[in-house]
Amino acid sequence: MKTNQLPHYDMTDNPTGCCPRFHPEGWDGVTLHFMDKPFLRAETRSAMHVPLNMGKVFSRVQAHVEEAGGFDPDDTIVMSRDLSPWKSEHLFAVSKPVQDEEMVTLSGNFITKVFEGPYREAKGWYQEMKDMAAARGKTDGEVWFFYTTCPKCANVYGKNYVVGLAEV
Repeated sequence: MKTNQLPHYDMTDNPTGCCPRFHPEGWDGVTLHFMDKPFLRAETRSAMHVPLNMGKVFSRVQAHVEEAGGFDPDDTIVMSRDLSPWKSEHLFAVSKPVQDEEMVTLSGNFITKVFEGPYREAKGWYQEMKDMAAARGKTDGEVWFFYTTCPKCANVYGKNYVVGLAEV
């Protein structure tokens, strides 16, 4: 895969009007190569890893990204990780800087694995991603998750796909 390129995420297959239906083809078992890839960084509060203000934060970020013209349907991912049981970090891929938001860049190589199941399985998914990275010699890499749909949409679609990304 080319540098800073993501697998295709079909934004037009969106019967709920909320989250597009996720098609896992092309996302499982690939290596993503990022070189100063631009992201908008946001944090959410949690209580023992359960998000508290994710809807509010994601709505604010999405509005700012759209106002800035920073949304690219061919470059869509939100990478999330828990910083602690009380706080999570989210990186939103953007095509240009977004005013009033924190901008960061990310460089590195990340392997992917598509999981399907309830969010409560994330602890096991995290360990599986750490093991995959360690098998490639990277024991200290970060693990991120791309939660492809909100719980409501996952219920409608009957599938809850989550993409794990491990730095290698």
